[in-house]
Amino acid sequence: MAARASGRVRDADSRDLKFQHLADELRRGILAGSWSVGTKLPTEAQLAEETGLSLTTVRRAFEELVQQELVVRRQGAGSFVAERRASRQRARYTVGVLLPDTRLYYPRVLQGIESALSAAGVGLQLSTYNYEAAREDGCIEFLIDAGVDGLILVPTLIGIEDPHARVAHLMGLEVPVVLLERSLTDLGPADRTEHVCSDHQGGAYDGVTHLHRLGHPSVALLTRSSNPTEAAVVAGYLRAAQDLGFAPLHISASKSEWENGAAGDLLKQLQATGTAAALVFGDREATLLESAARRAGLRVPEDLALVSYDDELADLAEVPLTAIAPPKHRVGRLAAEVLLRRLTEGAECPLHQIRLRPRIVIRESCGAHLAAVGAHAELAITEGKSCA
Repeated sequence: MAARASGRVRDADSRDLKFQHLADELRRGILAGSWSVGTKLPTEAQLAEETGLSLTTVRRAFEELVQQELVVRRQGAGSFVAERRASRQRARYTVGVLLPDTRLYYPRVLQGIESALSAAGVGLQLSTYNYEAAREDGCIEFLIDAGVDGLILVPTLIGIEDPHARVAHLMGLEVPVVLLERSLTDLGPADRTEHVCSDHQGGAYDGVTHLHRLGHPSVALLTRSSNPTEAAVVAGYLRAAQDLGFAPLHISASKSEWENGAAGDLLKQLQATGTAAALVFGDREATLLESAARRAGLRVPEDLALVSYDDELADLAEVPLTAIAPPKHRVGRLAAEVLLRRLTEGAECPLHQIRLRPRIVIRESCGAHLAAVGAHAELAITEGKSCA
């Protein structure tokens, strides 16, 4: 986020969510240094025009930041970034956090980190590398030079020559390191990293099982390739196909292919196999597939049942998407708590390797509501016969 709000804030189901989303975005910009201490923030009218939100919603976002002592209002002058509490009184520790970015997946993760550190009176220094692996080491050096006592890292581990050597280097840094949403799963018990991750294999497994229980004998998997989460989602899907006894059908396309109309071709592949249910990674891809189905005259979920993976934008689809929702806030909070234990207990602290299973959020796209209506109707008919 540059020193302005980044585009329109996406619609939410309530006014409360809209003001909270804007407050979160402004908070991330302040913590990332987009606005330094003492900098004047955009006016409420400017932000309302830029984001498309009402003045009331923007005002509520500012009020929340004032309550959190991140922003101060000066009569007749405007709103300014406040001197941070950590600057006024040195926190017991300062934790450095390295994220790929602060959009889509990571805002809730960062909120979880912030909540745990704030509760413990610990400072936070944030750096982002915008998915440019070549920038990571520079960002980490910046955090260490800033005097952080420990690091929470989300590094690049795919598309590089030697992920094991990369992780070994990170774990050998001069301060304790906790990996977040990253681990070397192929090492098994030889893995000595401290990490907190979502169980994406389990999440994919549960998504496939959900569709199977709704009466679909087979389920396809459609993914966006070259993504850190794809391999785990594929592994969970393949295990579910094995356990449920159907032949797997995994179709993958690159991000650019999805953005340039691949959804229609992928849909034709599904139709050619007679598959009427799919787990789609992630939300944008599921939305594109849903749109392609509508153009082809197919109904969702009657003709094609969908479950999306991520639950960032799933509720905004034309037919709201049932989605697998990783516990992002909890992952962030636990990563911070693990690092704080490491800092306070040292070598006496046991190694933490935590995986949290995502939950499934039921909406319209999977057909669960239709199945429930059908079950109630069948029950009513059966009760009528029994009373005759």
